[in-house]
Amino acid sequence: MSRFVQHDAFGGPDVLGIAERPVPAPDGSDIRVRVTVAGLNPVDWQIVASPELASAFGVSLPSGYGNDFAGVVDAIGPETTRWAVGDRVYGGARGRALADHIVLAEGDPRIHRTPEGVADRTAGVVDVAGRTACAVADALAAGPGDVVLVGAAGGGVGTILTQLLVRSGARVLGTGSEASADHIRSLGAEPVRYGPGLEARVRALSPAGVTAGADLFATETAVAALALGAQPGRVVTIEADDPPPGARAVNGSDARSGALDELLLRVRDDGLRIPVEAVYPFAEFRDAVDHQRSRHARGKVAVALT
Repeated sequence: MSRFVQHDAFGGPDVLGIAERPVPAPDGSDIRVRVTVAGLNPVDWQIVASPELASAFGVSLPSGYGNDFAGVVDAIGPETTRWAVGDRVYGGARGRALADHIVLAEGDPRIHRTPEGVADRTAGVVDVAGRTACAVADALAAGPGDVVLVGAAGGGVGTILTQLLVRSGARVLGTGSEASADHIRSLGAEPVRYGPGLEARVRALSPAGVTAGADLFATETAVAALALGAQPGRVVTIEADDPPPGARAVNGSDARSGALDELLLRVRDDGLRIPVEAVYPFAEFRDAVDHQRSRHARGKVAVALT
């Protein structure tokens, strides 16, 4: 039998449960992936809580859970030509990833070959956060001379984006709690506490203000960046339903082709880190969901299925 997390109602984590089914068999040109690691994202539990968001993502009840995964191809359909049994893969499978096995179409563009030398623990958590971070970095086009204010710099997207911006030569000021200051410093950024008074605290660090901003949670950072001199078009948000005037919304769907593969090669060859704060066993997946929902994870949260 094959285990998977499912929900047949919308609500909080209590609607999620572990179910079993026969191990699925791939048909045609489908492939079956034995999942080893599934990464969690805010959008996963937001979909469970919102029928409207679920519909926007093409998720209907009953549904599985999760998106990010890494694993190994353990069966292929008779018409499959691109993949072979034993291939290591990673990517995204919306509403299905937290499962022992998932069946995917051979040509699904969100399946990627895991680079040699990159662990599943890393590859299994990058689909949503990695695509989003790359899209934001490309949208800001920061470089030497830029001062970028990044909101929620220590979170799943922020840890990746901050390192990309630092590597571009930009100076990065990253917002977070006082407890996350050392983590943010480890990414190459200068920490600044979020909350009321953010603009003044940033001004104390950078009297000339900032040239760009990335708000990875709500709009506080976007508003501050604009007030601190960032020009309209150089401030982005990823979660705001209504970005403030002068800011624009960017998300993972805006990532250029090949961005994830390039990101993992930088992990392997350039020292870029994908911090994973905690890995939970499958039986404790709800604790993993609660951890992710706390919004205080320093990097990513994952579930191990083997």
